[in-house]
Amino acid sequence: MDRILDIIEYEIALLNRLTNAISPKLGKLDRSGYILLSKVINGNPAGINEIAEELKLNVSTASRQVAALEEKEYISRTPDQKNGRISLITITDLGREVFNSVKKARTDAYAAILHNWPKKDLEELESSLSKLNSALVLWNKP
Repeated sequence: MDRILDIIEYEIALLNRLTNAISPKLGKLDRSGYILLSKVINGNPAGINEIAEELKLNVSTASRQVAALEEKEYISRTPDQKNGRISLITITDLGREVFNSVKKARTDAYAAILHNWPKKDLEELESSLSKLNSALVLWNKP
């Protein structure tokens, strides 16, 4: 079992490195911007605290990421009508355009990378990655 866990740990570290290496080739968003925009793309305004909690970030990190996206005019802040001290984050038309462009580039890249995989293998990869991400979220809860 230790050998399997050693290999899994290494493969995940390598996956992170390789996906980060191709990310700049896929558009104007880095990984953190892409993930943050994916949380607000559906039109549901969210506060920074909510975003930080969902993405497992501390509030100062989430605030910096929001500020960087706001500076690029990919998101906007509006006061929460229920609590004026809270700003709600929404995606702008430009942010939606950039996100959709990067998402398409990422999807096209994975289609090219995985083009010769059988559908069954792709389904297993999808299932395994979903299970892993769910387990990571549960393990990382306070």
